[in-house]
Amino acid sequence: MAGHSKWKNIQHRKGAADAKRGAIFTKLAKEIMVASKLGGSDENANPRLRTAVLKARQSSMPKDNIERAIKKGAGELEGVNYEEGIYEGYGPGGIAIMVEVMTDKKSRTVPELKSLFKSNGGTMADANAVAYLFDKKGLILVEGDNITEEAIMDIALESGAEDIEQDDEKIFAVKTQVNDFHTVLGAMEPKVSAYGFKIIESGLKYIPQTTVAVDGEKAKEALELIDALESHDDVQNVYTNLEWNDSLMA
Repeated sequence: MAGHSKWKNIQHRKGAADAKRGAIFTKLAKEIMVASKLGGSDENANPRLRTAVLKARQSSMPKDNIERAIKKGAGELEGVNYEEGIYEGYGPGGIAIMVEVMTDKKSRTVPELKSLFKSNGGTMADANAVAYLFDKKGLILVEGDNITEEAIMDIALESGAEDIEQDDEKIFAVKTQVNDFHTVLGAMEPKVSAYGFKIIESGLKYIPQTTVAVDGEKAKEALELIDALESHDDVQNVYTNLEWNDSLMA
């Protein structure tokens, strides 16, 4: 991992794409609404909502926007009914891609995703075509000056985490089982703060079991496909087994 941060770079690219389009608050609001709809409007009793609200606050989403999204999801205000979905496909160089969406009209979203894949050198695939290449895990990124493996190990293992991975000099990735994610995150938050560190990202992610190296023109095409998918209004997250390195992030 020396010389670059896989997880932070991916998140930075997605954040930059959202900010350029002015759409990040819309995506965050969708997640808050769905979380509130499924688990209720009480953050203390709804771990998914608590995580969504935390992410919204980290992204400087206004308090009024957050509260309005919670109320819409809970049915206290009129709002759009969003459905979750996940779609799979292949990109240039044979990379596997998983696309998480939230949409109010799947009959519109699916053809648009197919078109994006096709026009950017990829192919949309059937369900479970590439899912077996990924593991769904809880992922918590912790950043801090003078952060050490020993400190993160103590925090993570005491909180019930599964594994840790050093991402760069200042970032550690803490992984959990899906069912343990919210419990581990809640246990880690005060301990991370006590050390003077910061959680910069958390959520349930599709993590590739192995990565595929793509170079040259195919790498450029792969990045263009990922950017196009991330820029779609209904897309929440894009996961790939593309091997990230310094040349890709240049």
